[in-house]
Amino acid sequence: MPKKRPAPSFALDRFDKAILQLVQQDNKMPQRLIAEAVALSTAAVQRRIAAMESAGVILANVALVDPEALSATITSIVEVHLHDERAATVDAAKALFRDAPEVQQCYYVTGGTSFVLVIVATDMRSYERLTRRLFAENEAVKSYRSLVALDRVKTGATVTVPPQEH
Repeated sequence: MPKKRPAPSFALDRFDKAILQLVQQDNKMPQRLIAEAVALSTAAVQRRIAAMESAGVILANVALVDPEALSATITSIVEVHLHDERAATVDAAKALFRDAPEVQQCYYVTGGTSFVLVIVATDMRSYERLTRRLFAENEAVKSYRSLVALDRVKTGATVTVPPQEH
């Protein structure tokens, strides 16, 4: 999913924030029910959602799938250390990680680690093949450390909506 930054001039009011809270809980909620919940007309809710999508506030409308339903039983958090932090090295790593479908999340971070990735794989054999391709055989990678999750205690994609400032 391409990144689109919200327009700097796009100010969220209390109605927008209320709408965002609702659609993050259930994106298939009928706009009529959203309108009732936030005390606006359905047309106003529709316009506001369209404006937030256009401005890049709402990035995508997706379904969250249980990995186990697709036999993806290995979840791993991986710390990656690059040999150097030159822009070309970092950009190449970003592209490689972004293009790997098994990489669910990827963060370029500070603190001695270059990247932190969340990876979901079907089994340990496929996970090993992936780590060889992305890390062990990658000359830009100095080292990596895998933390295999025993249980997904909490996962999600919601962003806390701050209260309206007065």
